[in-house]
Amino acid sequence: MCVLTERATQSYSPAVAHNTGVCRMSFRALLASRSDEGAVTTSLETLQDDVLVDGDVDVEIAWSNLNYKDAIALAGFNIIQSFPLVPGIDFAGTVTASRDPRFKAGDSVVATGWGLSQTHHGGFAQRARVPGDWLIALPAALDPRNAMAIGTAGLTAMLSVLALEQAGLTPARGEVLVTGASGGVGSVAIALLAGLGYRVVASSGKPAEADYLRQLGAADVIARDTLSQPGPPVAAERWAGAIDSVGGQTLANVLAQTAYRGVVTTCGFVGGRELPSTVLPFILRGVTLAGIDSVEAPRVLREQAWQRLASDLDLDLLASTLSEIPLDAVPATAQQMLGGGRKGRTLVDVNR
Repeated sequence: MCVLTERATQSYSPAVAHNTGVCRMSFRALLASRSDEGAVTTSLETLQDDVLVDGDVDVEIAWSNLNYKDAIALAGFNIIQSFPLVPGIDFAGTVTASRDPRFKAGDSVVATGWGLSQTHHGGFAQRARVPGDWLIALPAALDPRNAMAIGTAGLTAMLSVLALEQAGLTPARGEVLVTGASGGVGSVAIALLAGLGYRVVASSGKPAEADYLRQLGAADVIARDTLSQPGPPVAAERWAGAIDSVGGQTLANVLAQTAYRGVVTTCGFVGGRELPSTVLPFILRGVTLAGIDSVEAPRVLREQAWQRLASDLDLDLLASTLSEIPLDAVPATAQQMLGGGRKGRTLVDVNR
């Protein structure tokens, strides 16, 4: 009988396993399981590649990253829908085999969202097999590490910028607010907007991070509390546009303060799923509220966003937002993230 998993107890390098006369590749992965009581637990395992199914492109993963969605998935929120499963909503690496004519061995690719960490093994592993439709060939200016420094958070930030531009927002219109500024989406959004010439105001609940946010390009930093308390449905106009990743009362106040024909994008709900607002900002000021979804964004839009990230994002500036962790540190780091103890982007070195 073939054994598909065994607990990893020492440092690992890829090896070929021979079972029942069949040559199979083993790889290291973080595996999430659910107890009878519903608790989600993780363990570092050595898996065989025949656990990889439902895909026509095999990828040797070089880097993954840790997003807020990963953190809530590991905390037991209803993200992972099939157990046991390798979590991780992002990965980047090199194609090793392909039955999809769009990709060949040696191509550098990135995958974000889709079914990763929900119904399909994700990026917290050294190998993956996915449908070709889920992959984007990396622009020449980006390598797998850069791609995971950007990841879902950076892709979401770029999709938000594209939505602002599509609505006609230009730097001449006025200030653009970024909420949740020290998080992954916020950090990349500030860098992108500032690089495109917008005057960016960052909203953060971490006063100690003000210098960090200004280094990214924020012209001003305001306290989170100025937006998190109940306020009037329409207030003095301030923002020409905004990128919000907080939701809840914060988003309601942002809408109330948005100028005539301004545009606000929303992509998160760390501050709450409810929107305690009214129709007044939309009717009296013609404000646009644009929802941003990066999980199932159309392929053509993803390709546009990755090309813009390659050309518009200062990678040296992005480097100042990065920290790196090994695969076995993911669960503890996810807990820190849920407690607000992380800033910027967290890279996961799946080979360490």
